[in-house]
Parts: sequence; C-alpha cells; structure tokens
Amino acid sequence: MKKNNERPNVAQQWTIIAIALLLSNAVQAQQATTLLLSGAIDTGISQYQSIKAKQNYVQASSALVQDVKNQYLPNVIASVQNDFGTVNGQFGPLLGFQGLGVASAGPTTASQRWDAGFGALYLINTNWEVFTFGRLQSRIKLANSVVKKDSADLQQEVFIQSVKISAAYLNVLAAQRIIQSADANLQRALAVRTAVLAKTKSGLVAGVDSSIANAEVSRSRLVLIDAKNNEQQAASQLRQLINSTAVDFVLDSAYIKTLPASFSSTITPGQNPQVKYFQSRIDESIAISSYLKKSILPGVNLFGIFQTRGSGFGADYTAATNYKYSGSYFDGLKPTRSNYIFGVAMAWNIMSPLKIRQQVKAQQFITSAYKNEEDLLASQLNSQLILADQRIDNTRAVTTEVPVQYKAAADAFLQKSVLYKNGLTDIIDLQQALFAVNRAETDLSVANINVWQALLLKAAASGDFDLFRKQVQ
Repeated sequence: MKKNNERPNVAQQWTIIAIALLLSNAVQAQQATTLLLSGAIDTGISQYQSIKAKQNYVQASSALVQDVKNQYLPNVIASVQNDFGTVNGQFGPLLGFQGLGVASAGPTTASQRWDAGFGALYLINTNWEVFTFGRLQSRIKLANSVVKKDSADLQQEVFIQSVKISAAYLNVLAAQRIIQSADANLQRALAVRTAVLAKTKSGLVAGVDSSIANAEVSRSRLVLIDAKNNEQQAASQLRQLINSTAVDFVLDSAYIKTLPASFSSTITPGQNPQVKYFQSRIDESIAISSYLKKSILPGVNLFGIFQTRGSGFGADYTAATNYKYSGSYFDGLKPTRSNYIFGVAMAWNIMSPLKIRQQVKAQQFITSAYKNEEDLLASQLNSQLILADQRIDNTRAVTTEVPVQYKAAADAFLQKSVLYKNGLTDIIDLQQALFAVNRAETDLSVANINVWQALLLKAAASGDFDLFRKQVQ
C-alpha cells in the first residue's frame, strides 16, 4: 500500500520537473530572440548592401590616390628587336605614315638589289617629367578630395541607416503596444456584450442593446485587425533595413517603461554627417577647379636614350662591293654600334588657356550650386531641430497627462458598467465610457515611445546619434 501511494508522487514530480524545464527553455528562447536596438543597428549596418557598396567606393578612390602618386615615376622602356631584310637606299622625300615607314639604311645603288642580312636593335628609353609646376600636386589633392567625399558619403549612409533602423524599431514597438490595447479593448467589449446579452435574455433591457453590443465587438475586432496590419507593415520595413528573415520581433521594452535621461546635445547641425558630405562635395569641386587651372602649365622633362645596333652588313659594304655582307643570323645579332642621347625639354601648349578657361568657369558654377544645396540642407536641419525640441516638450507633457486621463477613463468605465448592470444607465453611456478608456489606454501605451521618437528626430537633425543610442544600453 505504501508503494502504491508513492508512485503517483514520483510521476507528479517528473511532471513538475518537465514543466519547469519547458518553461525555462521558453524563457531562455524568448531572451535569446529579443532584438535590442543596438543589435538591430549593428546588424543593419554590417549587412546593408548600400553601405557595402560605399565601402568599396572608398577603397577604390584610395587606390586611385596611390595611382596618381605613381604617375610621378619616370617612363623606362626597354626593347630588343631582331630583323631580316634588305638595305637599299634612295635619295628622295619620305613620310613614315602611322609608323608604317621602313627604317632601312644603306648605300644608294643604281638598281634594286635583294642582298639581305640580319640585324638587331637594343634600346632603352627614359622619359621623366621631373617638374610639373604644381600639376601633379593638384592631381594628388583632387584624388584625396575624392577619398574624403566617398568617406563622408559612407559616414552619411551609416548615419541615415542608423536613424532609419531606430525609427522602424520604435514604430514596430509602438504598433505592438497598440495591438495589446486593441486586444484589451476587444476583451472589454466581449465582457460588456456578455452582460448585455444576459440582461436582454432576462428582459431587463431592450433587444437593441444586444445589437449595439454586437456591433461594438465587431468594431473592436476590426480595430485589432487594422492594428495587426500596421504592425506587420512596420515589421516588414524593419526586416528590410536589417536584412532579416524573422517573422516576429521580440523588442526591448525599456523604451516603454523609461524616458530619456538627457535631451541636450553639444553637437551643432554643422557637424551632421549629411552636412559634412555636402561640404566634401564643395571641397572636391574646388580641387577640380584648381587642377584645371594648373593643367595649362608647362612641364619639364628629362630624357635619355641608349641604343645599340647589330648588322650583318659590313662597314665597307658599298654599291661596288655588294658582297661585303653576311647572311648569318649570329653575325646580325652582334652589337657593333651604340649611340646615346640625353637632355632636358620643356613643352607647353600655348592654346591651353583658351581651351581650359570655360571648363574652369563651369566648375566654379558647380561649386556655387553645391554651396546653395548645402545652405538649403543646413536651413532644413535647423528647422527640424527646432521642431524636435518642441515635440520633445509636447511629448513629455503628454506623459504626465495620460496617466490621469487613463485613471479617470477607467474609473468612469467601471462606474458606467456597474450602473448599467443595475439598470441605472443605458448602453449609449456605457459605450462612450468604453471609447474613452480605449483611447486613454492607447495614449498611455505609446506615450513614452513618442518621447523617444522625438529624441530620435533631434538626434537626426543635430547629427548626434549617440544622444539617442546611449540612453538605453
């Protein structure tokens, strides 16, 4: 008997252990799948294709800076040539059109001869533009300005993407809270309908009350469906921004429970990454103008050529001694005569100022256009910053009012419910109380999130994203 009484206890213990393990795993799974805002931002920045593309642009422009620096190196050309052919010469004019002329040399004979031998040419040619009057330096500055512009564009893209992800994150969080409010409102409507149906069946109220209660339940369900649609749309946007395949997001509830500790920033809109990008475009345009102006300047070149030739024709080969040559391949390879030339030259296209002047003028207009766009952006950011401060003040004021509103609405709904159950009020008063408590509950659920959204607006306008991100770790 004792053993039989112990068996159910053991089974119950194993059941309790299994349930505890399941609950523990569920809690751990929920914690593991909670998406923090910092994690969402890091994931979005590391996986967003537009940011990866701009990172490659920065790498490309950095490589081009080194390429421009390498242009200062001299040109050194080495050549080895083997030939076989005749050496007939002739007095008369000659034009080597497009490199197709023959450079054979030999005595002038009375008639065509087909004596042929081997020849060789060994050549090294060096040309170095040693002084460019600032043209090369202007090209290097231009290449560096492109790197700075691409880097500023990358930082701007990271900043904008961070703001977009944060806004989408808060939108999903707000949408989830609205779903909870809509579901709570549906439960209240169902409870009201249950009470109304009971009174209708007992004949205490008219049948129209049940119709009104049914309509309210249907309306509450429609509101819940609409809230789910909004949440799914917001989640879809967040999913795209962070390149995720998750269907449902479990988000950090700290933005619902707490308010930001600080609302002030020491960073001015001029430090906004968007403004810095516009300024980098102006700097690049100025560098282009400088390069164009200096491109008309001359260049000083050092050059040198060393040439060695070999020939199967002897030094005494003439029109009379046409047998003084060799058809041996190795006789033609042997170097026999060498020449060298070195010197300095300066070249300048005197028509360059006329050709470049309009290009410089056009680039100056482009610079002015970039400045106009920068001024417009600065004006928009300043206006947005003022609006953000105003919205922060308004949303903070709302957080102090909505609890009062919710308590009053909840008390009124409770009172009307009791009065209706006792036949002291009608369904219309109860329905109005239901509307009021639903609206107050919705306002309460998103009040703190609205403050965070206002702070995000200020962070986007000022360029101080840490003002928003570092508030909640």
